[in-house]
Amino acid sequence: MATAITPGQAVGVAGVIGAYGEAEAQKAAAINQQTGYLLQARDTLAVAEVRADMAEQYATIQAGRTLKKAEIEAQNYQIAGNSLLKNMRATNAAIRARAAASGVVLGEGSVQAVQRENVAATMRDVGISDLNALTARVLGFEDASAMLESTDYQNMLNLYSARSQANQLTFAGASARKTGGILAGATLARAGIEYLKVK
Repeated sequence: MATAITPGQAVGVAGVIGAYGEAEAQKAAAINQQTGYLLQARDTLAVAEVRADMAEQYATIQAGRTLKKAEIEAQNYQIAGNSLLKNMRATNAAIRARAAASGVVLGEGSVQAVQRENVAATMRDVGISDLNALTARVLGFEDASAMLESTDYQNMLNLYSARSQANQLTFAGASARKTGGILAGATLARAGIEYLKVK
């Protein structure tokens, strides 16, 4: 013989069914929140990695430009040194030609002294020009190296920060899901207690 359900029991069963639906909705909301946090964590890492790649490419391009500029500057100093040598040869040739035209002995006296002084002064200037060329290359290399090193260091910091933020978001997602599960359990427990009161 079937037992009839009282109106109070029907209300209690309806309350349990409603609480079950509410609990499932809380679980779904918690899963949705966790998914949102996980997507945000993934996007944070992806954006940081793209930015790091772009920064590295930019730094590499800038470092290449710095090296090229330094090389052009060094070549200009070498050209200046070569011009000094060419001018010295032309000057000394003119001195010898005048001396020969005047009947002066080329390897002796003031002609030789003027040529020797011209060579010495030119070689000092060429030495300075060579030093400037070397300095341009070294400083260009140092600037390019510092640029690349600085970018690598900044990328490392940015990626570390992004990973830390992604870990925090992942933890927040896991906590949201646990909290949703606890709330769902509490909703069902409350419905069970209400049902037992009606019975």
